[in-house]
Amino acid sequence: MTDHSDTIALWPAPYASGAVDAIVTVPGSKSVTNRALILAALAADPGWLRRPLRSRDTLLMADALRSMGIGIEETVSSSSEVSGLSGGRGESWRVIPGTPLAPAAVDVGNAGTVMRFLPPLAALADGPIRFDGDPRSRVRPLGSLIEALRGLGARVEDEGRGSLPMTVRGVGSVEGGPVTVDASTSSQFISALLLSGPRFNQGVEVRHTGGRLPSLPHIRMTVDMLRKAGAQVDAPDSGGEPNVWRVTPGALLGRDLVVEPDLSNAQPFLAAALVTGGTVTIPDWPAHTTQPGDELRRIFTEMGGSCVLDDRGLTLTGTGRVLGIDADLSEVGELTPGIAAVASLAETESVLRGIGHLRLHETDRLAALRKEINALGGDVTETEDGLRIRPRPLRGGVFHTYEDHRLATAGAVLGLVVKDVEIEDIATTGKTMPDFPDLWHRMLAGERD
Repeated sequence: MTDHSDTIALWPAPYASGAVDAIVTVPGSKSVTNRALILAALAADPGWLRRPLRSRDTLLMADALRSMGIGIEETVSSSSEVSGLSGGRGESWRVIPGTPLAPAAVDVGNAGTVMRFLPPLAALADGPIRFDGDPRSRVRPLGSLIEALRGLGARVEDEGRGSLPMTVRGVGSVEGGPVTVDASTSSQFISALLLSGPRFNQGVEVRHTGGRLPSLPHIRMTVDMLRKAGAQVDAPDSGGEPNVWRVTPGALLGRDLVVEPDLSNAQPFLAAALVTGGTVTIPDWPAHTTQPGDELRRIFTEMGGSCVLDDRGLTLTGTGRVLGIDADLSEVGELTPGIAAVASLAETESVLRGIGHLRLHETDRLAALRKEINALGGDVTETEDGLRIRPRPLRGGVFHTYEDHRLATAGAVLGLVVKDVEIEDIATTGKTMPDFPDLWHRMLAGERD
């Protein structure tokens, strides 16, 4: 991990002089937006995405699809910020599907959904499509997906790396059928194969054969969205065989989809209420959802908060006490940085388990959290599959982010109650939440958006 604080601007994390009291409208879900773009691109008819997230990850996905000949038209009403990225309430994207075109070159940035969801779709093109991205993207795991695509009849050239850069050389169709994949490092391998499965000649039967499967809610999200797009899917949690998912070949429907708020991106704002003993409401929180972020209601209640879900949205109220937690976060790993930040401010010890796969995310999140919290005076140790956090009085200092958006928001949470915390590269939040600094300041100003 390299210290870039001498070349990247530092953001003074705002300190909360008292309890926060605000209503914060968070932008749409990245996970839903990027899955919806794939399904719309493969559909038989044009579709609409309402309130999509506009962030680096979703714009990379949209631009990649455009490079393959998929039409994506953006409309913005006067109620949206035309120059912004967040995706306002009046923004819509019209997706005009088509057969993927080649040759093309795809910049995946450091977006797991782009680097993993697009290669199966690219295999349907007639010609080469090259994938590459940020330096970090070249060390993120792709080998299991590459081997699975080859097993389904696709041609992938990666020079034996099992990672980017690589070229998918399509021949206009993919045979499909049964395939095994070790998805223990990323559930996105399974989602990637399922999303394009309806367009394979034989559909697809994906069998996970590795260790513990992380982030199961994201696979459930994929299955739910496929079914709503007209696909027939057999899955383990609907009476199917354990660790096996089957998608029948067939046409997908063009949909008119309203994208839910990104519940994981709501985490720092809810955490702000918890650690300051305040109140934050997130409007439009869905009563039923497959988003992993919905688990925040349970987790932050166990850590001392009080949650109410009603027609106003989700309201979390802090009680003035923050409690440690012993939690298996294997299904909600993306929430770990924010939970670790809160845990470092708690009264009692926390143990976060089932998250060894986070070492392969945007950065090694476990090492990064240990190093950065400890640099502020904390006591965090890594375990084989997680973190042990013993609360200690924290002090100010630079909180490095390693180009990881969730590290940046975790540092902001710490800065609410620890004076003189400076966040390196707050702009990295643009990966999923470009308006984060503005939303954070507005929350502290007590705006009731």
